[in-house]
Amino acid sequence: MGQRARRACLSRVGILKWNRFDSIAKQDYSQPRGLLLLAAPDLLRRLGGKTSMGLSNWMNQAAAGVRALAAKAAHSDAAEPQQQQQPAHRAVAPGQADTAGSAPAGAPPEWMDRYAAKRLSAEQAAGLVRHGEHVFVGTGCATPRRLVGALEALDIRPADVQLLHLLTDGALPHDADGACTSHYRHRCFFVGTDVQAAVRQGLCEYVPLSAARLPQLIANGRVRVDVAMIQVSPPDEFGYVSLGVSVDVIPAAVAKARLVLAEINPAMPRSMGDSALHIDDIHHWVPVPAHLIEYFQPEAQGEVVQAIARYISSIIDDGSTLQIGMGRFSTAALALLEDRRDLGVHSDVITDAIVPLLERGVLTGRMKTHHRGKIVASFVRGSRRLHALIDRNPLFVFQPLDVVCDPAVLAAQHKLVSVTQAFSVDLTGQICLDQFQGHLYSGLMAQPEFQQGASRSVGGKAIICLASTSADGQCSQVKLVLADGEASGITRGDVHYVITEYGIAYLFGKSIRERAAALIDLAHPKFRAELLAQAQAKGWLPAEQQLRQLQAYPVVDERRVLLGDGQSLLLRPAVGTDDVAVRELFHHLSERDVYTRFFRKVKGLSHGDAQRLCNLNLETEVAFVAVLGTREHPQVVGHACYFVDAATRIAETAFMVHPDWQGKRLGAALQQCLLEHARNRNVQGFMAEILATNDKMIRLARAGDGDVSVVSDGSVVRVTTTFR
Repeated sequence: MGQRARRACLSRVGILKWNRFDSIAKQDYSQPRGLLLLAAPDLLRRLGGKTSMGLSNWMNQAAAGVRALAAKAAHSDAAEPQQQQQPAHRAVAPGQADTAGSAPAGAPPEWMDRYAAKRLSAEQAAGLVRHGEHVFVGTGCATPRRLVGALEALDIRPADVQLLHLLTDGALPHDADGACTSHYRHRCFFVGTDVQAAVRQGLCEYVPLSAARLPQLIANGRVRVDVAMIQVSPPDEFGYVSLGVSVDVIPAAVAKARLVLAEINPAMPRSMGDSALHIDDIHHWVPVPAHLIEYFQPEAQGEVVQAIARYISSIIDDGSTLQIGMGRFSTAALALLEDRRDLGVHSDVITDAIVPLLERGVLTGRMKTHHRGKIVASFVRGSRRLHALIDRNPLFVFQPLDVVCDPAVLAAQHKLVSVTQAFSVDLTGQICLDQFQGHLYSGLMAQPEFQQGASRSVGGKAIICLASTSADGQCSQVKLVLADGEASGITRGDVHYVITEYGIAYLFGKSIRERAAALIDLAHPKFRAELLAQAQAKGWLPAEQQLRQLQAYPVVDERRVLLGDGQSLLLRPAVGTDDVAVRELFHHLSERDVYTRFFRKVKGLSHGDAQRLCNLNLETEVAFVAVLGTREHPQVVGHACYFVDAATRIAETAFMVHPDWQGKRLGAALQQCLLEHARNRNVQGFMAEILATNDKMIRLARAGDGDVSVVSDGSVVRVTTTFR
């Protein structure tokens, strides 16, 4: 082999040239994006099919491919100029003439003849479905519309046929009034727009099942699949098609079906990972125009969506691995993560919302435990922009849904964050995912697995988010108990974070009383009094429990401070559910500290006493706590509060600091926090009554920013600071 031939072979097979995302013009979507492989497309196509062959078979074919490339390169030494090799699969613009049946250049005749013989029209393929069979229909942007349409249009339709599907787009026919006109029965695992009418008309049965469990049920025959209708890319030179944007449960359906019918779509991207299928596993194929279904995420609009998105983003740390899904709240939250570093993606579905994070270099996947540096997904709901980015791009790894959702993999993933959009939550923490305003809607998808996986991941966060009310504001989606027909898709024992536009509640390991109090604070203010009365009638909350804070939790008032010894603490507004932590702080105080704080000997704090220290309106009654540790397990080491005299607009202040944190300027940090908060609310000054023997607190009070006056009255010193 000549030097030139050896160089060509190495560049095509062994040496991969990479380019960063930002080196491509942002408007050019004809090339794969992100980490873009510019060389060795043939090698990548082989790797894409690696897991679908036996290892020895793959090695033999790869070796033969290397020899063929080397021979071709050697031959080109004598031919000038070199001809540019045509790729086996190229993008075809919508509306271009259909060439799906054309033989790939240099295709081995032993499989090409078989491939050509399998071509049928959609009508011929649909006519192969037998009476009483169960037909699986492909998912999302890969919905085989032409095959399903041909089945619906048959002059003589097979009897007792049932179609089953996960999430389809345009598979079911509808009349001008929106009624479903399908001639067959349907069975779905997600109630999307395509099947809503059919479900309400009784033509489609909804199965409340995690989609991650569906491959297992197909494999053992409990979910019957006789025919699989799917959509794939054209074959490569080795006879492998790609499942492209929809791997999900298709491998399980194909493996079980007696008849596999595939639409060959030239616009289907060739995705990397476990997405290859040999044409010998397809019984017949149908050519379709080069157009792939696109899904455009609605613009995240409205204050409710943005408020929930801000709360979600506020608890996502650098280095987290994200499972986001298709919900509007989680999509809006992604747009707020552009200042994070080294985020990763391990998700059942990905959408266009990840593209801006790729552009900014946020999604490096550097901290992931599995598939480090890769974006792992099972299917795509996106536009042509995302489809082009995926095409032959090794940055993406597509796997079957049960593999992506493997409990061991999820639990081991670094800081896995799962965001699930819900429709209602009751005061005990039960979450409804698949019924909205009295109708079946949405579904479980793989959320139960991801929520449990995130909760078991070290540093992970399992997040449930929902609007506090229905769209018209007339119904609370935070309820005493779930309504008739609403079922718990995620049990209360598995719930961790719950977020509405009014704040964040952490429920895991909390009692019914603690849960009810926290969730009432997340309800719309106009429903809180009713929820409180209902919870008290149930005995879930004590009779002395009161409603004080009726606004959204002021996350903007949170701040992190660095103390003199280098330790960091979170200072945040106190909430009603801090009562237990404030009581624990109280019991760490010395007898002298208790006496100087309360001016009397106090052995304990009743529930009412603790509530008066943290369940406040945050306007004229304000408390801040200094928190050490995580949101999941916070320890309150400091407490500061002020109460405003309505006549003078002067506020009385008081402080508690854990003995281990005294002398570290925590009191000064809390006082500064109160000062800034009070000034923003037109408070005119602070006043503190302090025992004359409490030198530390006297010095703290006199250090206030303003005009300070000190009046001694025997054993008590009154320090008043008037703000300038």
